[in-house]
Amino acid sequence: MANQPAGIPDLIPHYIDGERVPSVDGDTFGVLNPVTNEDYTVAASGKQADIDLAVAAATRAFHEGPWPRMKNRERARILSRIADIVESRDQELAQLESWDSGLPITQAKGQAQRAAENFRFFADLIVAGRDDTYKVPGSQVNYVNRKPKGVAGLITPWNTPFMLESWKLGPALASGCTVVLKPAEFTPLSASLWAGIFEEAELPAGVFNLVNGFGETAGDALVKHPDVPLISFTGESSTGKLIFGNAAPHLKALSMELGGKSPAVVFADADLDAAIDSTLFGVFSLNGERCTAGSRILVERSIYEEFLERYAERAKRIVVGDPHDPTTEVGALVHPEHFDKVMSYVEIGKQEGRLLAGGGRPEGLPEGNYVAPTVFADVAPDARIFQEEIFGPVVSITPFDSDEEALELANNTRYGLAAYIWTNNLKRAHLFSQNVEAGMVWLNSHNVRDLRSPFGGVKASGLGHEGGYRSLDFYSDQQAVHITLGDVHTARFGASA
Repeated sequence: MANQPAGIPDLIPHYIDGERVPSVDGDTFGVLNPVTNEDYTVAASGKQADIDLAVAAATRAFHEGPWPRMKNRERARILSRIADIVESRDQELAQLESWDSGLPITQAKGQAQRAAENFRFFADLIVAGRDDTYKVPGSQVNYVNRKPKGVAGLITPWNTPFMLESWKLGPALASGCTVVLKPAEFTPLSASLWAGIFEEAELPAGVFNLVNGFGETAGDALVKHPDVPLISFTGESSTGKLIFGNAAPHLKALSMELGGKSPAVVFADADLDAAIDSTLFGVFSLNGERCTAGSRILVERSIYEEFLERYAERAKRIVVGDPHDPTTEVGALVHPEHFDKVMSYVEIGKQEGRLLAGGGRPEGLPEGNYVAPTVFADVAPDARIFQEEIFGPVVSITPFDSDEEALELANNTRYGLAAYIWTNNLKRAHLFSQNVEAGMVWLNSHNVRDLRSPFGGVKASGLGHEGGYRSLDFYSDQQAVHITLGDVHTARFGASA
């Protein structure tokens, strides 16, 4: 195939206990390129038996190996080596990620730096971190003994997969856990790089294990495994509900970052140029396949028509094309199944809103999973394209007349992941931010991540938060140890007999 990166294996294997292995039953599945929708390799298809082997290896490494017992500085050195190796492979990773996922090459570049920063951040955090100690003078000292929880099951999505895998691998490994990673079946290619990176960094065997496969088989077996006490999952809300139910019998710790239908609210006093730039980027970057996309734009009525005219004109000029072309701004959607889903919403939108841009396949691209950036105006709050996550380059725009109406519209979905507020009124900015139902809010900005701050959603957008110390808290048990220094005054039950 044209533009195919060098070094793609004939089989993407599992990685269990330091070895690259096929599935126990020999089963594989095809991995396709989203530009041609032709399989370019196959991946080992994991099932219960493969998950059992991976969990057994991770369990041995946790109970018998050095990793959980290393001093924080020792683990941090290895994490820092991992970061250096990841960063050095930026070009290779960008080519593989763009090829496998359809992400434009200019947006795939830099994913390695972001992934490397996750490991550096948690290397620093475990060295500089501290836990609470409380003293009752002359009576008692209480301190927190932080311990890794055990084998962490990590289930990751297909959008920017390598970088999102690092979000989970960094804190899990920093905490001293061992892991079993189940990457998304649509995009297993870049995940296969982790084995070589960890070997080069001298991560002990068994600490990291990877099983490819489908959610219904490999993912289900990992969630239900009795020796996996915690699951971190990023994906759609319906899958999150299944995981929640399947984890319940074992009372597993869960962290789930789920779907979103995030509002971008533009008030009349906003910097309109900046708001248009940011709201375009916020929904059309990464091919629109991003959980925090500001896919519902709410615009104050006095600037509504001007906003629509300028926004639609820009959307029409977005360059859609070959992901490997550096001029491409929107590439191919990840898989034909997802393409069909997004296109079905485009057709629904034509009945629910006024089409201003896009609305189908771009001209000159008769094959591949290409969708023209699509803009619908005058979308009612009960419309499906207003309420349901599309996860593609499709945006709905709705007017509002007051702050109260804007807040009601912003909160009028089952999701609550992110929100974007555009205003130069300081009082309004803070009041609106504090009352919007979203786990994260950006004022006069698109999604700019600070690794120290919590990441996660409310309502149907997630369970729990990660980021900074919250990530370490999730992968650790915090044991309270109480030491008595003085006399213990205890009621003497039975002493009067």
